[in-house]
Amino acid sequence: MDDEQVRYADTDHIALITLARPPLNAFSIAFLDQIIAALRRAAADPDVRVVVLASGIEKMFCAGLDLDIILGSDDPTIRAFLNRLYIELWDVQRNMGKPTIAAVDGAARGGGMTLAISCDMIIAGEHASFGYPEINLALPPAIHFAHLHRIIGRYRAFDLLFTARTFDASEALTLGLASRVAREALPEAMDAARLIAAKSPAAITFSRAAFHREADRDYTDAVARAVDDFCTLATSRDAQEGLRAFLEKRKPEWSEA
Repeated sequence: MDDEQVRYADTDHIALITLARPPLNAFSIAFLDQIIAALRRAAADPDVRVVVLASGIEKMFCAGLDLDIILGSDDPTIRAFLNRLYIELWDVQRNMGKPTIAAVDGAARGGGMTLAISCDMIIAGEHASFGYPEINLALPPAIHFAHLHRIIGRYRAFDLLFTARTFDASEALTLGLASRVAREALPEAMDAARLIAAKSPAAITFSRAAFHREADRDYTDAVARAVDDFCTLATSRDAQEGLRAFLEKRKPEWSEA
């Protein structure tokens, strides 16, 4: 693509989409639009059989939302962004017609977890780390309410979402959030992509559609509710205070419950 924030390369039936928005690969609206456009490009290319999503930023997969999107913004602005991240990204992934693999080397946080989990596989480097920090900023990790408990179970999901603690690749594998752990994620992801790309494209496309049909029952309704939930809290006094406190590196002053 023209903008080097998202790099696109394809070889041997594999499209490699590399995120490169220094310093943290944080989502601006334009950056997210470029990611979605790259995924659509891969979906439309009949020569591409597998997609790998990786980061070109050392020690960082994706830090999540650019806080400027929320700080001082109104409901329509936040909703427009979430429609891209929660709904449009999920739609393009679901209708991709070919498997997608997230190669997570470094940190994945918040919206970066949303991006990784939108893929069919997550392969983690041994130094990868994960986390859902939204609640620390008085924001709801709303989209993760829709899917995380389905992946790792109700009580472990509650632990991660409400303590906001970070966890390493080994725990992600144990929880079932990572498909595999390797010394480096990208080479392992490319090896997995080559194995899949060597199989019948028709069989993979049909089987993936059937897999998603069974795995994602009622998910669309849950995502729509997640947008509403996030917007309700993001414009609140506590959320705006949490964001300012984070940026100013001070302790937030919460309102009374």
